[in-house]
Amino acid sequence: MGEIVLYSANWCGDCRRAKAWLREHEVPFTEVDVEHDDAARDRAVEIAGGRRNIPVLVLPDGRVLVEPTNTELADALAPGA
Repeated sequence: MGEIVLYSANWCGDCRRAKAWLREHEVPFTEVDVEHDDAARDRAVEIAGGRRNIPVLVLPDGRVLVEPTNTELADALAPGA
């Protein structure tokens, strides 16, 4: 599996939870901080279909998860998902 791109901010509790889940399950990801980067924030909103919620995760196959629960992360990253 390729690497996930995670759009997040340090103040975001859901972002911290998602990062902790990914680390716990040894899923590689690249974090993009939307708090101090206007272009990254705009890109995250665009990817999320206009939603301003974070985290926004772009999976290696192009699927996008917006503010996913741990269960949604597990389901999306399960083998064969």
